[in-house]
Amino acid sequence: MFDLILYSCPLPSAFLRRLTPGSAQDSICCSGSLMKAFLFELCVETLQAAQAAEQGGANRIELCDRLDIGGITPGEKLVNTTIQALSIPIHVLIRPRGGDFVYSAVEFDLMKQQILWVKQAGAAGVALGVLLADGRVDVVRSRELVELARPMKVTFHRAFDRTPDMAEALEVVIRTGADCLLTSGGAPNVLAGAKQLKTLVIQAGDRIQIMAGGGLRLSSVAEVLEQTGLRCLHGSLTRRAGERFPKSVITDLTNSQAAILEDDVRTAVRLMHGHFAAEMV
Repeated sequence: MFDLILYSCPLPSAFLRRLTPGSAQDSICCSGSLMKAFLFELCVETLQAAQAAEQGGANRIELCDRLDIGGITPGEKLVNTTIQALSIPIHVLIRPRGGDFVYSAVEFDLMKQQILWVKQAGAAGVALGVLLADGRVDVVRSRELVELARPMKVTFHRAFDRTPDMAEALEVVIRTGADCLLTSGGAPNVLAGAKQLKTLVIQAGDRIQIMAGGGLRLSSVAEVLEQTGLRCLHGSLTRRAGERFPKSVITDLTNSQAAILEDDVRTAVRLMHGHFAAEMV
């Protein structure tokens, strides 16, 4: 029902040049003058979860609907309500349906409309991605969406993991102008894809942020960071018992469930701080 995204990454120069004076909070969070920049984002599909994330110390929210099918664009009411209720930046998923990422002309037009009303609502950013029928990144359509989204920030999402050649796909994603790439390295989870993720980080250099995501647990955060050399992480948030919240609470969290979520976010923040503090020793 919600994903946990942990970022702590040296920000690439190309990304930093895009920052406006009022957008710094959307990109970095620093702890101590020598601590590396990081950002913690939680992907949610309810207002209650978003509020719990903010209370737990999240720096940003990614707002979605139907995460049971991989996520689609949330409704306007939820977007507007969440943006008004939270003080931290909100990013919104732009995806008109579940399934593949090859879109018809009608679906592509809908994506453009979604970007425009999300921008009008005051969102700080969007996550999107378009592929060609052969699985390669559709650079023309993806770039059109990125340009339409400005001045919002843009993440090219895990549609990337369905591409046949990741080295080639990374270069194409960079050409779209996206600020960040979310990927598991093409593997079922980020730990299994650690080797590929490290390769992508080296290839990308400072041209784009690489954010690892998929199958990450709080207990594996440090291991993934160590193996990849990457400090931008996106993983599934699970209960301490290893189970997601039941489907019956997708639209409404009880007080105890919200408290668990808030505490898990706080724990994640502590893990990140601990990792970077150890690096400084």
